[in-house]
Amino acid sequence: MRKTVTQKETQKETQSLQALTQAVLAFRDARDWAQFHDLKHLMVSLNLEAAEVLELSQWKSDAEMETFARASAGREALADECADVLAYLLLLAERAGIDLAAALYAKLEKNERKYPVHKSRGRKEKYDALQ
Repeated sequence: MRKTVTQKETQKETQSLQALTQAVLAFRDARDWAQFHDLKHLMVSLNLEAAEVLELSQWKSDAEMETFARASAGREALADECADVLAYLLLLAERAGIDLAAALYAKLEKNERKYPVHKSRGRKEKYDALQ
């Protein structure tokens, strides 16, 4: 069973995400890039960066990916791409007025109802196919 998250824990995580967001905004604003960061372009950029994460796996087997991610250069490449995804996600959420920590906890609660442990443990089916 999932641990219940307290309001204090949620606030701490929100503050951490806000600090990261402020750092990304400061980087952006120092370069006068806010003018390019409307919702549509942030969504596009987020997806392009996510595709770059996926590109790291192109033509590699599962075993090769595990080796790649454990090697220093591979881990750095993956970390860089993950950081790009996070930066755009933070910018998108800030622009849309979304509290990411609260949104994630709300989504986990929805998924708890859609995927109860007794029906979904060890299974890959989508919620509407669980018996």
